[in-house]
This record gives sequence, structure tokens and C-alpha cells, in this order.
Amino acid sequence: MRILVTGGAGFIGSAVIRHIVRDTDWTVANVDKLTYAGNLESLAEARTSNRHTHYKLDICDRAAIAEIFRSVQPDAVLHLAAESHVDRSIDGAAPFIDTNVTGTWVLLDAALAYWRSLDEAARGRFRFQHISTDEVFGSLGSTGRFSETTPYQPSSPYSATKAASDHLVRAWHHTYGLPTLATNCSNNYGPYHFPEKLIPLVIIRALRGETLPVYGKGENVRDWLHVEDHAEALTLVLQNGRPGETYNVGGDSERRNIDVVETICSLLDEMLPDSPNRPHAQLIRFVTDRPGHDARYAIDAGKIRRELGWQPRHGFDDGLRHTVRWYLDHRGWWERVMSGAYRGERLGLPG
Repeated sequence: MRILVTGGAGFIGSAVIRHIVRDTDWTVANVDKLTYAGNLESLAEARTSNRHTHYKLDICDRAAIAEIFRSVQPDAVLHLAAESHVDRSIDGAAPFIDTNVTGTWVLLDAALAYWRSLDEAARGRFRFQHISTDEVFGSLGSTGRFSETTPYQPSSPYSATKAASDHLVRAWHHTYGLPTLATNCSNNYGPYHFPEKLIPLVIIRALRGETLPVYGKGENVRDWLHVEDHAEALTLVLQNGRPGETYNVGGDSERRNIDVVETICSLLDEMLPDSPNRPHAQLIRFVTDRPGHDARYAIDAGKIRRELGWQPRHGFDDGLRHTVRWYLDHRGWWERVMSGAYRGERLGLPG
């Protein structure tokens, strides 16, 4: 197959492309405008594969996107391009509205025109798959899990724009018949994660002997999903999912934020016995909570298990250990990333 991947230089997108190049015979057209979070180094060996081509384009550029459809002639689209960091959306929502809402509309509009131009057999094979987040559902109490039928209650500018894009994708299916698929995932972690997110931020700041900021009391709960498990789930949905359906993808690994941070500290203590920063837990500092910080997320991934036979391969404890080790072994990658616009400062402060 010929796959058009948007956001393929980002954290999840690069994992998807690495998986495709490593485990399939598909070819990939990677559309990514390389914002602060996009990094072609994250593609690793896929970057030099003759089955991968990168196009530095903005998904909001309608003419450029139409030309990509015309030249690539994709059999499917995996739409991952998005502004994704909640704190940045609090600081300024405009890029989130542009990319997540307008960009998704541009892609849907171009995909529909392209799909209508295909012959009947090609139209039957074509898929437009949209990758979203569990944050569109809002916050859970101490019990329960998000299912595919949970009502939307987004709490942040980021999650509101992802909710809007989800609704657009469903509308293009129900109104125009475009064969769409959608997935909503829990928090991803693993190699090549941009350092503003919790797990890599804690690892890198601890290695530097810097304080480890934890929002509130660290009681917020997230369900963690290894990015490689997520990549495999996405290609499985693309091949076997039913058009018009949504599939939740979760790692069945709920943890409080403070527990994640303390576990990282313990792993660093173990892996770096000569570190002057041991015990690394002494670096933890509780800071003012994020505005509108959702208390708990948890995904019910029963549908994708029952219908498609997917389940995660990585348990969180082993996955986190391997992730910490990866950052220790790939200091050059994150040091090059950290030399750019983001250096670990606090984002998303009130006012």
C-alpha cells in the first residue's frame, strides 16, 4: 500500500513510520512541516529507506495537500499531525485551532475530492484514519473507563480542538460517505518522546540535577501506552477496522503522576550508582497545578481487543525501564532537541 502519514516526524508519527518500514512492504509519504516537536532524526533507519519520502508541508496549505494526493495517489491516510501539548494550548490556542481544526478540515476536503476521483475498486480500498486522544472525554472520577460511546467533555484548548477534529471526521463519513476510521489513545511513552512531556522531562531534568516539578500533589492518574504498541494498533485498525467506527487504544496501565516520577527516580538511582544526584527523588518539587487539570484518564480498550485481536506487548514497568535506558543511551538526540526553542521551562501558567 501507499500510505500518506501526516505528522510523521513527531513522536507517535515517527513510531508509526518506523513500524511500517520495518514490518511491512508499504511505502510512506510523510507530510510534516517540522515545527519545534518535529524531528527527522526520530525516524531512525526509516529516514533513509527508499520506501519513505518526507514532504515539508503545512497541512493547512490546501493547494499543497491537493498536489500531494495527486502525486502520491495514496491508498490510505494516517492523520497524526497535531499540536499536542496542553500547557502550550493554555499559553496560546491559535496554533491548535489552525492545525488541529483547520488542518483536519483541509485534509478531509482534499481526501474527499481525491476519493471521488478514484475508480470503484480503489474507492472501496481507500481509508482516512484520524488519530485522537482520550482527553476529548474530560475527566473521570475514581472509577470507570472511557469507552467509544463516552460523551465528549474536553477541558483544555488542546482537547477542545481535538474534539472538534473528531467530529469533523465523523461528519465527513456520515455526510459524504468518506471511509473514515478514528482512534482515541491514552498517554503514550517510549523512545523519541519530545522532552516537554512528563516522562522524558523528568528523566532529562534528573540527569541534569534540576528540580522535578510535579503538578499539585501528583495525584492525577493517567493510563500509559507504549508508543510502539500504539503504532501496531494503528496499522491494525487501518487494515481491519470498519469504516465509520472508532476504536479506543489504551495500555491498561494506570499510574498516579507522582508514582511515575518516583519510579523514574528509582530507576536512575539503580542505573547511575555514581550519580551525584542520588537519590534522585530529592529533586521532586510540588508546584501550582495546571488550570483545569483533569483528575484521571482510563481507557476501555475492549472493542479493539474483541474485534481486531490487538493487545499491548509492553507492560508499563518494563516499558518504563527500557525508556529510561533509551534516554541514557541517546543523550545526543535529546541534547540536540533541547538546544532548540524548548529547554524544559514551565509552560501553561495561569494569566
